[in-house]
Parts: sequence; structure tokens; C-alpha cells
Amino acid sequence: MKKYEVGIYNETVKTALREGEKNRTGLSDDWGDMHYIEVNAETPDQAKAKLYNRFPQARGFVITEVRET
Repeated sequence: MKKYEVGIYNETVKTALREGEKNRTGLSDDWGDMHYIEVNAETPDQAKAKLYNRFPQARGFVITEVRET
């Protein structure tokens, strides 16, 4: 397996903070900023799929990049 670094943030949190609204997602405000998470996977697509299982798009999570480390 390869190791990937995946850039992810939460668009719902980011939008709320940008518009000066209270973040009501139950997530910390820092999710409006990029997080980098390492994941083991065979391919970049598999790395994205693993993270989207933990951080669903339906809850506002957005993956912006996947890099092999």
C-alpha cells in the first residue's frame, strides 16, 4: 500500500465563517481551513473514497488534493 496526504476542509463551516454566521454544524471552526490527513491506499481514488467514508460530502466535506508521500 502507498501512503497519501489528502487535503480536506468543510465547505459548510467555511461559508458560515466567511459570512459571519455561527457555525451550527457541530464541527470546530478550524474545519473551515484545510486539514491534511494521511491515509494508506492502493490508488489516489481509493484514498479519497476512504476519507469520504469518514468525512462525507453530504456533510459538507471537500477534498481538494491527494498527494503520494
